Amino acid sequence: MSRIRHLGKEFPISAAVTEIIGEDSEGQRIDNFLIKRLKDVPKSHIYQLLRSGQVRLNSKRIGADYHLQPGDAVRIPPVRTVERSFPPGKKLSKSRFIPFDVLFEDEALVVINKPSGVAVHGGSGVSFGVIEQLRAQHPDWKFLELVHRLDRETSGILLLAKSRAALVELHRQIREGMMEKRYLTLVKGKWRNARQSVKLSLNKYVTSTGERRVAVIADAREKKEGVTAHTVFNLKKSWRDFSLLEAELKTGRTHQIRVHLAHLGFPIAGDDKYGDFALNKELAKRANGPILARMFLHAFQVEVTHPVTGKKLHLEAPLPNDLSEFLLGLDAADKRVRS
Repeated sequence: MSRIRHLGKEFPISAAVTEIIGEDSEGQRIDNFLIKRLKDVPKSHIYQLLRSGQVRLNSKRIGADYHLQPGDAVRIPPVRTVERSFPPGKKLSKSRFIPFDVLFEDEALVVINKPSGVAVHGGSGVSFGVIEQLRAQHPDWKFLELVHRLDRETSGILLLAKSRAALVELHRQIREGMMEKRYLTLVKGKWRNARQSVKLSLNKYVTSTGERRVAVIADAREKKEGVTAHTVFNLKKSWRDFSLLEAELKTGRTHQIRVHLAHLGFPIAGDDKYGDFALNKELAKRANGPILARMFLHAFQVEVTHPVTGKKLHLEAPLPNDLSEFLLGLDAADKRVRS
């Protein structure tokens, strides 16, 4: 890697890359997208890259206020980044490696069963997420990028591409609705319908404390400002106070399942953003009955076409022990009430 000197400090020069936008970045302004991707580059330089046309969108110049759409190809030019020096305690040693459960791996793709509590990438107070962990554990892998994302507290199937071509193809499948993703979630309340399709427009916003949130748009006049989100819920089992649902994602919007359920009056048990906070506190600390210390949301099934061989992949991740044990506790609690 070549280097230049600026004001007595050393800066590496990265190669140009082209990133295909997925649904997780839909609606985001391109300047904010670049600021997030190029964390060590001054904002003034990022805006200069946009003004000069060095950043290209679908091979064309683009303004800083453009809102990204799935399938957009963003070319990020070589940039100068400040070389950071981490204190010794921040370096990722082998003793801090997370032993991920690998569900599938070949030359193009690796699929893991992500544990709850692990972020998919570093940032927001998290030094080393899944992507940083795997890069450190496998320095021989020349390319590794997230195909999609899971919330930190969500467990389950996570796909990562080991080649640029695989990443582009898998993003195409997501964009065209070819990848099927199903989750298991436990909600507060008695769900009535065996199968229910939910289509609601969502909008992202930032709270007064700077936290990013998503809300359902109720006003028809404002719906054009948001994006449509579609989830199909299937009832798997009910208890006296809870229901276990299978959620089929027809779109992949941020916090889609969580916001849809909260809006319908069935918040996810343990959800610390959109859930029933009093219930969450009770579930985490109660002396009698099963304990739930995190959000009950698990990505348990994905069907996708292999980006190279074209073969169908059916991937499954079993429900983690803590969630399975909580369900057994609900069975026992309901049995005691009936007896």
